[in-house]
Amino acid sequence: MGRPSSLSRRAPGAPSRRNVLAGVGGLAAAGALAGGVAGCAAPQALSVGEGKTRLRYWHLFGGGDGINMQGMLDAFRAEHPQIGLEAATLQWGAPYYTKLGLAGAGGRAPEVAALHLARLAGFAPGRLLDPFDLGLLREFGVRPEEFPEGIWKRGAIEGKQYAVPLDTHPMVLFYNTEVCRKAGLLGDGGKLRPLEGARAFADALRAVKKVTGQPALVTETLGPGVIGPWRLFSTLYSQTGGRVLSEDGKTLALDDAKALVALEYMSMLVADGLAVKRVDYPGAVGVFNNGKTGFYLNGEWEISSFLATEMPFSMTRVPNLFGRATTQADCHAFVLPHQEDRGGESNRAAHAFVAWMLKHSVEWAKGGHVPAYLPTLKDPAYLALTPQSEYRTVVDDVVLDEPAWFAGSASPMWIELGAVFSGVLTGSRTPQNALAEAKKRLRTLLDTRNPFGDSRNAAGGASA
Repeated sequence: MGRPSSLSRRAPGAPSRRNVLAGVGGLAAAGALAGGVAGCAAPQALSVGEGKTRLRYWHLFGGGDGINMQGMLDAFRAEHPQIGLEAATLQWGAPYYTKLGLAGAGGRAPEVAALHLARLAGFAPGRLLDPFDLGLLREFGVRPEEFPEGIWKRGAIEGKQYAVPLDTHPMVLFYNTEVCRKAGLLGDGGKLRPLEGARAFADALRAVKKVTGQPALVTETLGPGVIGPWRLFSTLYSQTGGRVLSEDGKTLALDDAKALVALEYMSMLVADGLAVKRVDYPGAVGVFNNGKTGFYLNGEWEISSFLATEMPFSMTRVPNLFGRATTQADCHAFVLPHQEDRGGESNRAAHAFVAWMLKHSVEWAKGGHVPAYLPTLKDPAYLALTPQSEYRTVVDDVVLDEPAWFAGSASPMWIELGAVFSGVLTGSRTPQNALAEAKKRLRTLLDTRNPFGDSRNAAGGASA
């Protein structure tokens, strides 16, 4: 965590040191599945110039996102010489959330941090997080009505705003324009023609297979900590109108009939040779990058992999196969980790920073993410980004996990159900077997206490 914690002076209702350490054990177990938990050594602090307001920012962005974030941070520093911004990049996933939770429990956390929005409910808002001052955000030019209503509401608990969304990062459909052209699937402007319905999408895959002689679709199906199969199931299942958990995230709500529609379609894709059966995450990227398939399903962030090789590709929303044009997603958001003495110029700087980042999110959108700040979606500079701006309408149709402590990006639920649904795509499980096992694992998660303690209040809606 940041500076040494002062747990003996924790805020009322904050977890005890014993509970926090027990929580670390629970999160470490999840982290082991996701690649292990890093140590809790604090990032080295940079010196702040005399007369400057100190602003510490923790985030988990690496790769192309890390480069874009660094550019934004450098620009912020240049425009705000009176603010001493110290930015620290921590290890992605469970290690990040463990470290951030410990910092908030000690009340000695950084002024601002990044958080996946679907993880908010399990992050004990009111204990580990402080609410935003909406008056300060308005002063810096950011208002609640400038965000998609569903996404904004996911950051609110009992009338207090604990998270401000930066983007949404949904599952999208990448397509090889040259292969799809040969398959007769492109329309005006060289864009993929609309594919409505499960049969139409399967027919498009068959048309591509005739061109390549190989499976037409690739997506992650296996590997350590595999989560792609869960994200694919979540997308297809959401299109049937089904929920995984109740709206409050406290009970199981899987609809067997609707779940089997999604799982049987996933099974059909590999059984009929339309999708690659056994491939891990980097392997799937390589298969599509080498022009061996016409389609690739994954998060939009992989755009950087294909722009770098200059392959002929574009991107679009996941087709509406089962009645609703929804897709699985999460959102990067800004949060204010709990500080015992939050306020003053450092808190003001944190709000100024968040507002500035939102207003300059065109730079962030270059990495494929869809800005959550609606004015950006109309910005000519954003509209000029192709193919990044071509699937922007999905911002109104993204579906986040229901609010549970074990849900959201890099969560135990993603790891547990990713492993189960992997079997459907590789052929080691039937859809019926996978459904039964998924329900069993979800019940176990529901019966497990949040390692960092429950939130003081119930979380908001289940989807955006």
